[in-house]
Amino acid sequence: MNLTRAAHVGISVSDLDTSIAFYRALTGREPVVADETMHSVPFGVSQGLPTAKLRYATINLDNGLGIDLIEFQHPIGYRTNGAANRPGSMHLCFRVDDFDAVHRRMKDAGYEFLGDDYTFLAGEVTPEAALGTRVAYFNDPDGTNLEIIQPKGGFAS
Repeated sequence: MNLTRAAHVGISVSDLDTSIAFYRALTGREPVVADETMHSVPFGVSQGLPTAKLRYATINLDNGLGIDLIEFQHPIGYRTNGAANRPGSMHLCFRVDDFDAVHRRMKDAGYEFLGDDYTFLAGEVTPEAALGTRVAYFNDPDGTNLEIIQPKGGFAS
């Protein structure tokens, strides 16, 4: 099948305007699509729903990946309360060049991290190329798991 290129990640949100503000502040990007609407029975059925009435926005990242923020107005969904260890949960990872500077700016801006930042250590992780990689995890307003990472050496995140 060769599905090797991601086009976008879709994140269901409870309030599109709140999520746009959060991801705009996080990425420094304006949406390329903002407050678009859709109301379609066939589209809903394609997603296993009876219909789909929604608002959405898209923020593009440098590598071409789009973040689609989707507020389902009908049928309204319920928060999943995703956590790292729950099957079906996902996270979106943002690669950074200066971990300390980004981490500090995020904390100063009021972002709350789920725990302390972490550096991969010998004996805890393979491959060896991952040693020294730094990560920190946080959530968006709806609880979507997000990560910042600064890979070390030859490790490709």
